[in-house]
Amino acid sequence: MSDTRRRVKVYTLNEDRQWDDRGTGHVSSTYVEELKGMSLLVRAESDGSLLLESKINPNTAYQKQQEDEKFLSEVFAQLTDEATDDDKRRELVNFFKEFCAFSQTLQPQNRDAFFKTLAKLGILPALEIVMGMDDLQVRSAATDIFSYLVEFSPSMVREFVMQEAQQSDDDILLINVVIEQMICDTDPELGGAVQLMGLLRTLIDPENMLATTNKTEKSEFLNFFYNHCMHVLTAPLLTNTSEDKCEKDNIVGSNKNNTICPDNYQTAQLLALILELLTFCVEHHTYHIKNYIMNKDLLRRVLVLMNSKHTFLALCALRFMRRIIGLKDEFYNRYITKGNLFEPVINALLDNGTRYNLLNSAVIELFEFIRVEDIKSLTAHIVENFYKALESIEYVQTFKGLKTKYEQEKDRQNQKLNSVPSILRSNRFRRDAKALEEDEEMWFNEDEEEEGKAVVAPVEKPKPEDDFPDNYEKFMETKKAKESEDKENLPKRTSPGGFKFTFSHSASAANGTNSKSVVAQIPPATSNGSSSKTTNLPTSVTATKGSLVGLVDYPDDEEEDEEEESSPRKRPRLGS
Repeated sequence: MSDTRRRVKVYTLNEDRQWDDRGTGHVSSTYVEELKGMSLLVRAESDGSLLLESKINPNTAYQKQQEDEKFLSEVFAQLTDEATDDDKRRELVNFFKEFCAFSQTLQPQNRDAFFKTLAKLGILPALEIVMGMDDLQVRSAATDIFSYLVEFSPSMVREFVMQEAQQSDDDILLINVVIEQMICDTDPELGGAVQLMGLLRTLIDPENMLATTNKTEKSEFLNFFYNHCMHVLTAPLLTNTSEDKCEKDNIVGSNKNNTICPDNYQTAQLLALILELLTFCVEHHTYHIKNYIMNKDLLRRVLVLMNSKHTFLALCALRFMRRIIGLKDEFYNRYITKGNLFEPVINALLDNGTRYNLLNSAVIELFEFIRVEDIKSLTAHIVENFYKALESIEYVQTFKGLKTKYEQEKDRQNQKLNSVPSILRSNRFRRDAKALEEDEEMWFNEDEEEEGKAVVAPVEKPKPEDDFPDNYEKFMETKKAKESEDKENLPKRTSPGGFKFTFSHSASAANGTNSKSVVAQIPPATSNGSSSKTTNLPTSVTATKGSLVGLVDYPDDEEEDEEEESSPRKRPRLGS
């Protein structure tokens, strides 16, 4: 086995069961001939002297110490006791830190037993207390211990926090304590925050979540996280992008009254870390993060950061949007277009001017992705709303390419429309249910309800007589003598107020090769309920079955117009 040198502190247990500090050194494991086996060596950091030499075997005192639950329970009690002085608590937490570091040299089965013993004795509740303390050294050591536990078993940590949520408020949950420590890190470079962000990402990563026959850890934990923790994670982002905050800090980089603004460098770093986690969520938590983004209008708030003077933060905001667009999800696409969320991105591109930098390249890449992937809804929105502002950008062909894609799609739709016979060409001609846009479908339904106009639908079976207009019933009652003859020529109803006749002019027309469709006009009724004798139904009428009914224009006959004006009964209407 190769040497694995780690910096450790050596303690010895005295007669009073107190720990004496032997010094700091480097630990390694190597084969020692005198001990005839793999041994643990610790050499002093200062002069290289041997502080500890011990053969590693199942009977060693270090291995037994894992099983000494009484001893560890006492240490945990002292660690979390408010009466314990700061120096003593610092020693104890450092002891556990080195204890966990030492465990990495153990065999897998022994390391598992070690961490399970710590979990059983309450290491996680103890960390929840010490991580919230003011002592920076204590918090740092506690973070290191937490990282060992997450690395060992993220599922163990997740199970603890979910059980804890049933008995505690959100504010004191371990995972929220971790998030708050990340947010409140005072290090100018946010070293601790970066470490904690990595641990959070491990905990919310579905790739290391278990799925059993009884439960799915992914669904249970993500439901817990989005209900109890996500609001804590996004609080700084929402606070620093609110309208009130932006109005208060309208001077770029201002920090009045010690308030934190998005252009404060340390805050910008923090927001960048939060955006990195949220971008990870977009990639791995499709359902939960989508609901959260829609409900909180989160993308709009994130894009406020495109105005930041810190380019790295603007790039983080742009990366978040790029991941959303990369999913090619029409729910996201509609959210973006309806919210006009390309505007801050395009403003940032225009404000950047002709400078060739990372921001410029990232924005161009976003639009190039839309062009290459031919995302039609986004392409149409960009061309129709922003092309005039973008057409002057000629050093790349991205925007001209988007315009070309847009025009090609329009030509294709026009050709498709022109291939339909003119008698069927209409704004309300139903091409394909999947091809209709959602807003067009809503308009179509509302218009149909308000005006009672027909949709194009397959010819249905003859409907009962009581479905026909009242005037037609009166007509039938006054023409009982001709009832049987008239019924043979009655048109089939295609929709409220519309009837179809097919006039056959030849033998081939009977087979559907040469037929003409017209709309039957209801004879005007007289004051006594009888119809005009000058209007007769055709003697040769057949109804076409199993086909779509076309929309038909009325004859432009002036006499019929005059007749309609004098008649109290209007002609049946089809959607024009």
